[in-house]
Amino acid sequence: MTPFGAAGDIAEQTAPTLAGPPSPPRGLPALKLFQHIRAPEIPYYLGWLNYWSDAAARAIGFPDPARDADLLSRARRTATGGWVVQLTDAPLDLDNPAHLDALRRAYERFPEIGGRAPLR
Repeated sequence: MTPFGAAGDIAEQTAPTLAGPPSPPRGLPALKLFQHIRAPEIPYYLGWLNYWSDAAARAIGFPDPARDADLLSRARRTATGGWVVQLTDAPLDLDNPAHLDALRRAYERFPEIGGRAPLR
C-alpha cells in the first residue's frame, strides 16, 4: 500500500481486460486513462491524500459546505487557493470496509474525477 492509496487497485480501475472495458475491483468506478480526460484540471483518480488546485476544486464543485462537511473536516486550504483533502484519518486500506465506503462515497460525490462525467 502506498501513502497515496491502493496503487494496484487504481491501476485495475483503468486497465482494459481481454473482454473489453475495465472491470473495476471492489465496486469502484471505471476511470478513463489520463490522456482521455478532456480537461487538465480534472483529477485522474482519488487517493488517501488529494491535492486539488483552485481550478481543479472549481471543476469538481469542491467545496460545497452542505455536501462536503466530512471532507472539509480533513481538508486544508493552501496559500495558492488549492486544497489538500484527506479521505480518511488513516492511510487508505481497501480491506477496511469503512475506507472502501469512504472512497466509493467520494467517487459518487465527484463524478468528474476520472473523466466519468461531462464538465460543468
